[in-house]
Amino acid sequence: MSDETYLNIDHVTKRFGKVLAVNDAQIAIRRGEFFSLLGPSGCGKTTLLRMIAGFEFPDAGEIYFEGMRMTDEPPHMRPSNMVFQSYAIFPHLNVFNNIAYGLRRERLARAELQRRVEDALVMIKLDGFGPRGANELSGGQRQRVALARALVRRPKVLLLDEPLGALDRRLREAMQIELRALQKSVGITFVFVTHDQEEALSMSDRIAVMSAGQVLQIASPRELYEAPNCREVADFIGQMNFFDGKVTGRDGGMARIDAGALGMMEIETGASTGASVLLALRPEKIALSAAATNSVKGTVMAAAYLGERSHYNIDVPGLNEPVSVATQNVGKIASQGHEPGDTVHMTWPPGALVVLPRD
Repeated sequence: MSDETYLNIDHVTKRFGKVLAVNDAQIAIRRGEFFSLLGPSGCGKTTLLRMIAGFEFPDAGEIYFEGMRMTDEPPHMRPSNMVFQSYAIFPHLNVFNNIAYGLRRERLARAELQRRVEDALVMIKLDGFGPRGANELSGGQRQRVALARALVRRPKVLLLDEPLGALDRRLREAMQIELRALQKSVGITFVFVTHDQEEALSMSDRIAVMSAGQVLQIASPRELYEAPNCREVADFIGQMNFFDGKVTGRDGGMARIDAGALGMMEIETGASTGASVLLALRPEKIALSAAATNSVKGTVMAAAYLGERSHYNIDVPGLNEPVSVATQNVGKIASQGHEPGDTVHMTWPPGALVVLPRD
């Protein structure tokens, strides 16, 4: 475990009957990091979060906070607090008493309790809302109160289980910015569960992508997007085109790859000669033109104008699936466009293709 690791999940496994919910998870989360667990429903991310919180206990493996074993400690013995998707705001209490609920167990002096709750209200930009009833709050305000109630006890780790899932899109995007700014200001470790890839990419320092109980890759948002380590991660993070390829030879760190309808190309990869590989290419990396050298020729099968960008499906002879292309509608590109039936030439910059292992 590195010196900067604060929360260490060490080979943790959890079963519910015959279902393997979390399978040998290994994650080292740094102090002060905004770390996200990302994956589809049922992938094990919430189960893992609940084990960190102490609401579930692993069948195998250990959980450490700052080097101290907490594997089988109950939630109140851990230096963490949790914000649930439902917020769990007490409807019979006003905002002040909702935030003060956990503090009252610490038997603080009245003046100290008052000060900490008022400081929390300022922190979440709801100063003056103390007397307001829980049923008088909007969705965004309820989410802030839930955050304040968790943070007012000064946990070293804040655990958040899809806390923005109940908000509409505009409010959710605004709260993403506020939540990230809040994490920066308080400086504590956030562990955030979400199934929303854009949410994870926009907020996180690092992300663990999970599927079927396994951690597939842990990396920064940029690395996950630009250099996924397998097809499942590449397919889950954004949109991706996939092509079959075969390594026909090597020259130093470069491999010569026969990509069928895409032609021959040289790509930096460690794949050995004769290996079958998967080539991945993001739609926005592809440029379209009426004519170009060293390009792949195709026919526009479908076109969709989406305001700031346009999406195209390009049929290329020899490929089983159309190629997805996304272009920004700026300058001359916005007025040109391409229509179904047009012949186009596709090009992409060196390094745009990612080589992935075959499943």
